[in-house]
Amino acid sequence: MSQGDPIVGTTSEQLARIAVQGPWDAQGQVRPEAVQFASNLVSAVRKRSGKGLVPDDVDDLVNRALNVAVPTFPRIEGAGGIGLSAHMLRQTTTRPCPLVVFPAGWTPVGWPLFEYAYLTLAWKGYHVLAYTPRGIGWTATPGTNLPWFGTSEGTVDVAGPWDRADGKKVLDYAIDELAPSGIAFMGESYGSGISQLVAAHDDRVDVVVALSTWGNLATSLYDNGTRHLKAVEALIGLTGGEQAEKFDEEALEILAKFAEGVDMDPVVEWGTERAPERYVGSRDIPTFFSNTWHEGLFPVNQVLETFEKLPRPKRLNMWIGDHAAPEGPGLIAPPMPGAGPNEPLREAYAWLDHYLKDEDNGVDAWPEISNQVMFTYVTTPGAGNGQNVIVEPARREEKASWADVTTDTEVLVLTDEREGGDGVLTPDSTGGWQRSFTVGEEPEVVAMDKLMTTGQEEWSGNPKVYRIDEIDRGHALVWSTGPLLAARGGVARQIRGIPRLQVTIDSTHESATVVAYLLDVDENGSARIITHEPKTTESGLPATVSWELQAAAYDLPDGHRLMLVLDGMDPLYSSANKVGSTITVSAPDGAPSCLELPLG
Repeated sequence: MSQGDPIVGTTSEQLARIAVQGPWDAQGQVRPEAVQFASNLVSAVRKRSGKGLVPDDVDDLVNRALNVAVPTFPRIEGAGGIGLSAHMLRQTTTRPCPLVVFPAGWTPVGWPLFEYAYLTLAWKGYHVLAYTPRGIGWTATPGTNLPWFGTSEGTVDVAGPWDRADGKKVLDYAIDELAPSGIAFMGESYGSGISQLVAAHDDRVDVVVALSTWGNLATSLYDNGTRHLKAVEALIGLTGGEQAEKFDEEALEILAKFAEGVDMDPVVEWGTERAPERYVGSRDIPTFFSNTWHEGLFPVNQVLETFEKLPRPKRLNMWIGDHAAPEGPGLIAPPMPGAGPNEPLREAYAWLDHYLKDEDNGVDAWPEISNQVMFTYVTTPGAGNGQNVIVEPARREEKASWADVTTDTEVLVLTDEREGGDGVLTPDSTGGWQRSFTVGEEPEVVAMDKLMTTGQEEWSGNPKVYRIDEIDRGHALVWSTGPLLAARGGVARQIRGIPRLQVTIDSTHESATVVAYLLDVDENGSARIITHEPKTTESGLPATVSWELQAAAYDLPDGHRLMLVLDGMDPLYSSANKVGSTITVSAPDGAPSCLELPLG
């Protein structure tokens, strides 16, 4: 924050936009209104008054929180003498109180972005210690030459050994200052991974809450032989400075290898060291996960693998949308008037209350899994902006474990080209065919238009709609079922779990990337994406390959069709293909091409 600048207060209308439209702007950056509000709220805490800075209801939270907690803004010495920007709210009572340590997410704002959440936790009776991990944060306050107060020193360690050592130093500081009755690590995104890793290595941590988290950084960013280019590009763009300034020599070398895509073994080794999955089972810690089906940074399957290995008690909430869309608005700002609490956060806080404060709130009876079924919300047109507004939330289903989510499977076989130029998805066995397409530059179907923001629209009731007649069959292959009739309750298929695809691939190039998309197509030829996943085969073509698409919970309505699209390009990913090369998909005798559909 700069000194002497005129105060620009945050309005209720601006907070409503954060609550409804989410934390990300159209460029995938933190919404400027959210940054301004965070800065104003920290100023309100420093001044012990938010008059002129924040709306009255938020000022009331400031007053309530500061009636029970004292704010400080220490600079904590991390491992190797690095200075970590931090913020502490100490309960004023003399009785022992639990502590929530909150490493900031991977944004240039650092810890100030979630000041609203810290005040909420303080009001609930927790000590809070938030800090920005090393290297994260703007080098200067936007619009000035003054240092940004939420920035930590050093270079970004990407949840490596230095970050784990910093977590221990932060704990040392907190215990000396607060003598807490129990300790939780809670974080979103980057902070959630650091939370898991610190807890796995430090037995002083009693509880973990990990929101929009990852289980394996290596497979998050490189899986099925395919690099997740846009995810890494987005992360580099959110550190708050130039790449050469923000990363040390080792990390820069890893990023260079990732960009080249040639020598990936060191990249995988580097990412695996930063994988909470690697350390699962080292300690029995009550762990709460919250993630999204169309997660663009940390795809859901690797989170599921980690969750399955976690000891009990544990909880996984899956939501519609992409990274931070469900819980991000509630961490940053209050909900819309009359909307009730942010449900993802309400349950996260209940987890803390039960396992840190021993509240008898029913958390111990929660099933391990709660899946929000995609797009089952009820919407109504908004006020003249072309956007829908959710009037009834999407349905949630609870299961005792992930193993209970899928209760049956249906195998749909891919056929040769039929009338109309597409193939058919059928339960009948077929083989001895081949179909080809020419790799184009810009596919009509993509995983998402923009990382994070497309999924943010899904969360708010506006999933992207495709027109299947606009798919260029010269540059993609298409298979679909006929209209499927309802099995029960107006639902033709309850897709629950991880779909699997097997095809035989060849190419006129020495390697091939195929991206599979599974769509829901209505009677009018409009489609929505259910799930997708790429697969790259580097050598040995032709090859029969199988891979898992990302997990889904989706109700296919009565009369809708399932459509499978195979393409060779998606801007989210690397591609081994050359534009103009020919990809051939076939089903030789003894190797049927088929889609295994999980049902629940």
